[in-house]
Amino acid sequence: MEGRPKRKDIPPWVKDPEDLANPMMFEVPKHLLTLVFGPNGSRIPYLEQVSQTMLELKDVESSNFIQVMVYGSEFFKIRAKGMFQSLTEWHRLRQERGIQRLEDAMSALELDLGISEASS
Repeated sequence: MEGRPKRKDIPPWVKDPEDLANPMMFEVPKHLLTLVFGPNGSRIPYLEQVSQTMLELKDVESSNFIQVMVYGSEFFKIRAKGMFQSLTEWHRLRQERGIQRLEDAMSALELDLGISEASS
């Protein structure tokens, strides 16, 4: 393990040293990063407050994912993981619906740019 985070602005709700010792980790696809965490991570303070956790994002080398490390009590880490999984899935489904609508509109206009074949 890498040890404790080096962050200086540890949120007040992350109180116990044990909260920083064993982070929960999961991955978010890079293409959903801005949608979930905001431009340049602008939503991270809000998401930390809502989830009562502390978040760290780490780029995974040669991968299309960002590693999210969640610090806090076990209860809040589990709750935060569920919240982020739901947010990620919602954005993924929303993008899929948008692509489907685009394909439907192109079909209605009889335009075929090869999107269907490329995404299959």
